[in-house]
Formats: sequence, structure tokens, C-alpha cells
Amino acid sequence: MEQAKLKTDPPAPVAAAMRRIGDDMKTWRKLRQLTAAQVADRAGVGRDTVARLESGRDVSSINLLRIARALGVLDALAGSVDPYETDVGRLRANEALPERVRPRRVPR
Repeated sequence: MEQAKLKTDPPAPVAAAMRRIGDDMKTWRKLRQLTAAQVADRAGVGRDTVARLESGRDVSSINLLRIARALGVLDALAGSVDPYETDVGRLRANEALPERVRPRRVPR
């Protein structure tokens, strides 16, 4: 028996980030003077996937990365989550990272 997939709205900050990323990708496409169909062809995705991304709707991470590559911004996107480019990351750059992170025990 197939389970029904629960569809919930993302939290407001996530929805805002999705819209911002979509707007930015659309701006990059226009700066490159490309149509959505051209980007879709270069990325190996459907034009509707490009339209969904640009309108801030849900697309898979692989499709986001394919579109970013087609627009020439893949390295910038990947670099934007580099922890060592943050203050916290730079402060802890010399610390050895644990193999696993376990929740801290709360004393009783």
C-alpha cells in the first residue's frame, strides 16, 4: 500500500529564501541574455523546472545545481555555504572536527 505524501508549506524563512534564490537566478538568466528554454536545455531540465525555480517554488537540489551551472554561478552558490568563510568558521578553523556529533547529555 502506497503511503500518501504529506505536503506542507515551508516555514516563512525558507519560503523567503526560495523566492530570493529564484529572483536571483532569474536576474542571472536575464543578465546572460538567455531564455528560460535555453537555460533549461543547457541544464538538462525542463523549462517548467526553470520557471518553478524562478518563481520561488520547490525544485530538487540537483536541478538547482544544474541550473546554477548553466548560468555560470555554481561555484558562487557552492562557496556561499563554506563554513570557513564565516566568523565562527574562521574562529574554529584550527579545531579538529569530531567524527560524529552526539547530543549533549542533560544532567539529572
